Amino acid sequence: MALTREEREQFLAEPHIAALAVDAEEGRAPLSVPIWYQVEPDGTVWILTTQDSRKHQLISKAGRFSLMVDRLEPTIRYVSVEGPVLDTTPATIEKLRELSARYLPAEKVDGYVDFSWNNHGEMVIIRMRPERWVSSDLGTV
Repeated sequence: MALTREEREQFLAEPHIAALAVDAEEGRAPLSVPIWYQVEPDGTVWILTTQDSRKHQLISKAGRFSLMVDRLEPTIRYVSVEGPVLDTTPATIEKLRELSARYLPAEKVDGYVDFSWNNHGEMVIIRMRPERWVSSDLGTV
């Protein structure tokens, strides 16, 4: 059964790990990788990645990407969003902390943020406005 707009927005607001997909170069399948994401109150979705990553290069070229998140319990549910890139901006340590706090236990955030900020190189935030949605709750097995 398809989810309502409210159900899919609520589901995306939960801290699921997404599968990011973006068109790749000729002769290659789309790039599909796990990634942390955040949802802003207006529904805009953003990810954080290094400036020199393949993800960033392909997203910049394609101008759009998709995220798919799922869970298995208490029911099998998924939401997939696809849309254009709104903007790409330099990451801030505050945004890195916000995203890290969404996924990590509180006692792990500071250590992860310090390590990531000092060792991963320049990072960017890529914001996307969902245009297309695919969602379902398949119930229990």
